[in-house]
Amino acid sequence: MPLMTTALIMLSAAPAPAAILPAAAQAGAPPSIAGVWEAEDGRMKIEMFEAGGSYSGRLLWGRRAVEADGRTFKRDVHNPDPTLRGRSLERITILQNLKWDAKDARWEGGSLYDGTSGRSLSAHMRLVQGKLEMRGYMGSPMLGRTLVFRRVPG
Repeated sequence: MPLMTTALIMLSAAPAPAAILPAAAQAGAPPSIAGVWEAEDGRMKIEMFEAGGSYSGRLLWGRRAVEADGRTFKRDVHNPDPTLRGRSLERITILQNLKWDAKDARWEGGSLYDGTSGRSLSAHMRLVQGKLEMRGYMGSPMLGRTLVFRRVPG
């Protein structure tokens, strides 16, 4: 087959540059993680929401955040700020400042507050096959723990 014919066949099989651009432009756009998410093991339910250019999350329910009756929320008695120790753990913001990093395709730079211990951890999140993976850690992400959440319909 002549070289010119081979080149034409290759060009006609390749997508037009205009068809490539929208896909490339969308690759850096973050998918929305707003909504209600439940941990796969049932230990917690959170609501993610946009908060001025970043994402935050509030606690809707947590196995360790409620009393033995499973409904009454405990108080934030371990909070390092003494003025907050009397508040309920119900609906407190436990995740803050998660910002999209297109290079790593995840939300980074966030903090995770554990109201049952009073500790704050670093956090990042990513969507993997429709599930939200939240990694909380102190120091290095390698030394952390990942919880996997599924979106609650509705």
